[in-house]
Amino acid sequence: MNISNLMRLPFANGEGWRELKRLNFSIPFLAWVVVVPMSFLPPVMLYYAGTQYGDAFMSGFGDKEWRLITTILFLAELLTFFVMGWLIQAVLEAQKLSISYQDAYLLAAVAPLPLWLSSLALWVPVLAVSVVAVFVGLFLSCALIYQGIRFLCGRGDNDIETMSATYTVMAASVLAWGVLMAMVWAF
Repeated sequence: MNISNLMRLPFANGEGWRELKRLNFSIPFLAWVVVVPMSFLPPVMLYYAGTQYGDAFMSGFGDKEWRLITTILFLAELLTFFVMGWLIQAVLEAQKLSISYQDAYLLAAVAPLPLWLSSLALWVPVLAVSVVAVFVGLFLSCALIYQGIRFLCGRGDNDIETMSATYTVMAASVLAWGVLMAMVWAF
């Protein structure tokens, strides 16, 4: 799997998805090698921004208990991976689309990659940069969900069942992301 195939995954690159499927990653491998390390990125970057930028980044940003917030965020991200893998499989089965648990968890591990990487925007102490990065990450994550479902279920471009299942999974993903972000700001 090369980086150019990974970069094309959100944009209808069947070759990249075919390669990922061929590699046949186990769920524990995805959890330990992809999800755990990438789930560290947002809490670490948030802790850095919270302790280094403080209120200069955003009003009230420096007054938070970042150690507790980022620990809870990390644990919630790990839980979300397992819930989303199960949810993807359940939604697709309900839509009469065939997907294995292993492929559902592959999608659950790959789809949040842009959101995890968007946290790198916190290196720049400008709120607008972080907001734009998050929206780009959210768009790319949704595109990964659509393309992943389309390929992993072996469906065509304009398949209504695939689009319906994708919208359901996207809605659940955005809701989960929103809950994680609300949790961060609530503390």
